[in-house]
Amino acid sequence: MRLAIQGGGENSMSGYGKEETAKLRSNVEDQLARLLQQLQDCEDLKDDLDEDEYESTKQDTLNQLREFEQSLQKMIAGDITLVNDLGGMRLAIQGAVSQAFRTPEVIKMFANKQPAQLRLRLEQKKEDLKLKRITQESYMAQVVEILTALKKLGEELNAEEEEFLKKNMSQQLAQFEAASSDISGSSILSTAAGQVRAAKN
Repeated sequence: MRLAIQGGGENSMSGYGKEETAKLRSNVEDQLARLLQQLQDCEDLKDDLDEDEYESTKQDTLNQLREFEQSLQKMIAGDITLVNDLGGMRLAIQGAVSQAFRTPEVIKMFANKQPAQLRLRLEQKKEDLKLKRITQESYMAQVVEILTALKKLGEELNAEEEEFLKKNMSQQLAQFEAASSDISGSSILSTAAGQVRAAKN
């Protein structure tokens, strides 16, 4: 199933009202939630699928996420209001597509700018490791994703967290970290400002 963002087109250059922006955000959230659920279902059924079927299903979902991110990019181009409102979702989708982030729940919290929930999940993972509910490998992979998401959301990490992230970051996450700014940083906003200026000329 291919998903496309409803609305936008040339109107995105002229800006959205508050009500229209809220409706658009709701639509984007719903579509992203469906794709992330597909990704989660794929992981949940991994043991029941043969390797080729698993990879095919996963790649199909990632391709849909890639198309979704491209549609979102076109939607928010030249509109700083939408960049502020939906830029985080686009960044999270990029992380999923590049497979820098592999945990659908973390991607969802990242996309919805939920640092408190990410912090709660971090504590839950620590408890899971302590009670041996998850392996050390799984714990490290998920904690690195959570810390990277928190950092991209502009949250301050303590020295221990920064060191953990530095030592354990995967190649995909390192590339994602280098290629993107945090949501509250200047890169996304300065790009949008340039697009707005270009649209006016």
